[in-house]
Amino acid sequence: MHDGIHEFQVPDDDIVDRTCDLLRILSDPTRLRLLHALAQGETSVACLAEIVGANPTTVSQHLSKLRLSGIVKARREGTFMYYTVIDPTVRQLLETVLGELSAADKDITAPA
Repeated sequence: MHDGIHEFQVPDDDIVDRTCDLLRILSDPTRLRLLHALAQGETSVACLAEIVGANPTTVSQHLSKLRLSGIVKARREGTFMYYTVIDPTVRQLLETVLGELSAADKDITAPA
């Protein structure tokens, strides 16, 4: 048990605000799928659309939000845009959360 409130620590407001912004961005299923794909390597909008099962216009809109938030970056090659994850925090978060959920699913479905 704690002797006093002075032993407790709370992150700075700026860190809490940035974390909330990141979690808000990640809360969309399509963006989460896109980021999971992009964490595996750079790819184009057309390829991402096929991977996540969405139309290219929708994928482009999500990628625009991710780019504006500083999570992904775009590179133009001719008429194609290629995207990649630039925020290492996102990669770590995806690995942790999706990996833990995947492991939990395997534990639940495994025969006893």
